[in-house]
Amino acid sequence: MLQKVSILLILILFSRICAAQHNSAIPNGYKLLWADEFEEGNKPNPEFWSYENGFVRNEELQWYQSENAIIQNGNLSILGKKESVKNDRFNPESNNWKESREFAEYTSASINTRGKFDFQFGILEVKAKIDTSMGMWPAIWTLGIEKGWPSNGEIDVMEYYLVDQKPAILANAAWKGATSYVSWDSEKIPFSKFLKKDPKWAEKFHVWKMEWTKDFIKIYLDDELLNTISLSETKNPDGFNPFHQPHYILLNLAIGGNGGDPSATTFPRKYEVDYVRVYQKK
Repeated sequence: MLQKVSILLILILFSRICAAQHNSAIPNGYKLLWADEFEEGNKPNPEFWSYENGFVRNEELQWYQSENAIIQNGNLSILGKKESVKNDRFNPESNNWKESREFAEYTSASINTRGKFDFQFGILEVKAKIDTSMGMWPAIWTLGIEKGWPSNGEIDVMEYYLVDQKPAILANAAWKGATSYVSWDSEKIPFSKFLKKDPKWAEKFHVWKMEWTKDFIKIYLDDELLNTISLSETKNPDGFNPFHQPHYILLNLAIGGNGGDPSATTFPRKYEVDYVRVYQKK
């Protein structure tokens, strides 16, 4: 009986320590609004996440499918695979890239919280280990719930791809342009900068953070400020500010496109996410 009580006390103390550690990570003056720690089950929680399917955007090479998003070892793993998938929308007479390809040569996954969770203002924090192999294009981003792209607003908390044929980490925002279709506020940081600090950078998890108020968006990587976006300058031509509306979250691993040519890359690849947390002011 005493042994059982001792074990119970140890478990209670352990749980309290874990809770204290978790609470200590909450930014001062904020409360935890929503989180997914990816600790349960073997698939993303369907109450939080939906999937994109097929060919979706940017003439990328991958076929998005739910099979490539799994929970393992307390992380979300988005798997990039080299495998043939028949395009069920194939039309040999179509000029649309989504229909003109009979087969996809690669598969991956893209998940999002659209219609299940969105937020306006606060702090989004994501701990992830990105795949920096040639051809990979991992991302953490948000889209506004109203209007079509780019009028709805896009926040790229993290993108990794080739800029002028050299790897870079990007921190961006996009909205409807006045003189062009889309306006961008973009910072492109050469990946070599991070490798100089730590040659094993790509083997480790890192924390991306977006601080979002009515006045600005600040994007950080491991507490280093990458970009500050003034929301006084992000209005669409019709006066609508897409960053003064709720946004939902997307996590995906694209292949090809801006990521480069994956033909010499060994597959499968893996983009891992430890947690996604959203805080708002108390």
